[in-house]
Amino acid sequence: RMETDCNPMELPNNTGFEEDSDYGDFEGTDVKDMRLEAEAVVNDVLFAVSNMFVSKTLPCAEDVAYINVETRERNRYCLELTEAGLRVVAYDFDQTDDRLQTPYHETVYSLLDSLSPAYRDVFGNALLQRLEALKKESQS
Repeated sequence: RMETDCNPMELPNNTGFEEDSDYGDFEGTDVKDMRLEAEAVVNDVLFAVSNMFVSKTLPCAEDVAYINVETRERNRYCLELTEAGLRVVAYDFDQTDDRLQTPYHETVYSLLDSLSPAYRDVFGNALLQRLEALKKESQS
């Protein structure tokens, strides 16, 4: 269990973590949990790839999480998410290759844009459809 400098009884009851036993050790801390961040990344772009999920095999921590992604071209990658950004750490699910020196990307969008032309097309089309919808809304 993580050591804390405060008495847990002093913490407000609305931290939101109590219900989920997986996050019990993070109760009351202000640290950004990378697993939550990774889930948000997946939810953001899942529509534009074949498959994407947070790794259940590789260890997630406060400062790192791993995301498996399969592009529409059927290429598989394991991505590392840290404060520095996202980068490819292997060319298969649930793997890391220390010899792989790939650049960090600030966003999942730029990373997928560099890996998958089909992602770029799907994401671009979704953006266009959204803009068209907004244009129609503003005209009515």
